[in-house]
Amino acid sequence: MTLAIVLAAGPAAGLTTDAGERPADRLAGQWRRAGADEVRVAADLSELADLVAAATGPVLVSGADLVAHTAVLKHLATSPVGPTVALVLTDPPAAGQATVREERGQVVAVDDPEGATGVFGGALRVGPADLPALATAARAAAGPATGGPAPAPDGPASALDRIVAGLVGCGALVFAHRVRLLVAHRVGDPAELAAAQAAVAAVDEDRAELKLSVKERDDFFTTFFVSTWSPYVTKAAARIGLGPTGVTMISVAFAVAAAVLFGVGGRAALVAGGVLLYLGFVLDCVDGQLARYTRHFSAWGGWLDTMADRAKEYVVYAGLGYGATHAGFRYGWALALAAMTLQTVRHMTDTWYGVLHDEAARRPRAATGDAGGIGGKLNAASTKVQADTGSVSYWLKRTVVFPIGERWALMAVAAALFGPLVALCAVLVWGVLAFAYTGALRTLRARWMRVPVLTTVDTGLHRDDGPLARTLPAAGRLPAVRQPLVLAVLGALGAAGLLLWALLTIRVGDDLPGWAVAFAFVLLMSGAHGARSAHDGPLDWLVPAALRAGEYLFAIAVGVAGRVSPWLIFGYVFVLTLHHYDLTARLEKRQAAPPLHAATLGWEGRSALLTIGSIAGIASIALATLGTYLLVVFVASVVLAWVVLPARVLGGDRSPG
Repeated sequence: MTLAIVLAAGPAAGLTTDAGERPADRLAGQWRRAGADEVRVAADLSELADLVAAATGPVLVSGADLVAHTAVLKHLATSPVGPTVALVLTDPPAAGQATVREERGQVVAVDDPEGATGVFGGALRVGPADLPALATAARAAAGPATGGPAPAPDGPASALDRIVAGLVGCGALVFAHRVRLLVAHRVGDPAELAAAQAAVAAVDEDRAELKLSVKERDDFFTTFFVSTWSPYVTKAAARIGLGPTGVTMISVAFAVAAAVLFGVGGRAALVAGGVLLYLGFVLDCVDGQLARYTRHFSAWGGWLDTMADRAKEYVVYAGLGYGATHAGFRYGWALALAAMTLQTVRHMTDTWYGVLHDEAARRPRAATGDAGGIGGKLNAASTKVQADTGSVSYWLKRTVVFPIGERWALMAVAAALFGPLVALCAVLVWGVLAFAYTGALRTLRARWMRVPVLTTVDTGLHRDDGPLARTLPAAGRLPAVRQPLVLAVLGALGAAGLLLWALLTIRVGDDLPGWAVAFAFVLLMSGAHGARSAHDGPLDWLVPAALRAGEYLFAIAVGVAGRVSPWLIFGYVFVLTLHHYDLTARLEKRQAAPPLHAATLGWEGRSALLTIGSIAGIASIALATLGTYLLVVFVASVVLAWVVLPARVLGGDRSPG
């Protein structure tokens, strides 16, 4: 149950609207329309603290001085960015109001004299886990009358602003919710109240909400070739009652149809496939826009959207690979495998670099290094470019990294005009250049920030370690290098060497000796020796990506050495990517580990089974059997996580497992 509390304290509490309504009563009605199950008006901080202490679900808090569209309150109440969210405005701070500094969407400081980016907007949503901190902050803000300390003399004077300062000061993770297109102002006298009400009345709320469904900052192709007309599709979907999940499923169907047409070949089929791929990407944008427009967010929807995006793209790679092979190119499937492996490893670095930046934002500036050195200069230059949203350098920076819109557009156009082979080659060339560019710059910036991120999570889970890696002794400290990353990279290089050896051997008509596979497996297992070492180096965020690269390359090498059908190798690696994207999607959506993660055997366990199969001469059987097993485990884990376990909770069964 969601509780909304209006704090009727301060000068604004005594104001009345032209209709004779008190601001607190007006806000109470707005919170009800915004979805609050219960609304209470607190006369002071002591009463507010008591209400918070008794609450069990999310709590929405606002001051009586807030004048805003109801949609602003609804967006705050339903914001998917985190459990605890504060409204942040760009208005100049009035007397007693707190300024805030935000980085990467997080409120990292309140009343910071340096680098203020906004002012607290007088409303916040607090998740259940942060309610004790909110109650403590409220009592502290009230002062000795409630048993708390006296408020800091140099802190904000407004009661609600002191609460936010205390909440952030105690270490609670508070995200910022910005107001865009809609209106929200804090008022202190009748003239400000009248002006704010007039500003609210001047904006078409529904029209603004539709515009807000489009991301504020997106990539070049999406901004100019999709978002210019996708809101009309979003509006139509909302009118007919189609939900975001339904749109996602239609998008998947379009991508699968495009992949089939790419595989069929022929100019008409290729052009039709390109058109369907473009429309599928439009719908891929619409599902998120529809979720934002209707405010229908869920953990399941976010997870499904992430997984569907990756699965759709790789199915298209498969269609292009089959089409290139069908057209007479011997290595069509090899190009598709290379594109899938490259893109997955890139995504793994994207995920962990994002976690790195989020962790750096939460730490004091002194802990992330000074502004000197090449890393600091790159950070300053990147911040400057990102701020200039209308510049050529801004769009070049967003385009050169080869985001999903540009990838899908390139595949659609290249396949329609030149065929599957050119499309795959173009994706690979641009992908390699983008990976080199982002990898080099991110490495330099990460060394400058010097923030460990794998120490803040379950390292073994996100490395995807199995029982063997968790029990092997840690290797001794290597001089002058970070051990976990070096060992993971060594294993990946061993797998790459095995793949190259297998390709050369098969090309001359020989068979790869079994001892070569065993030796490569030994090198791959060097990454397991780093599992129990501290992942606290500035570049250890690259370890998961290095492990993914090693496992994929080793599996491909085993398949090549065993003369396994290329489509079967592709299918096996595809299943592996689903498993690994499941882990990263849960990390990004703050979900628990997959219920059956232990049954996936770990990267080293799977590689060991493939090694045995290769030496025994049954590589095809090993890949097919293990791939089928992993797919069954993945599907069962999805059903358990999103159907069975939630149903048990709703039914009152809260027993473990």
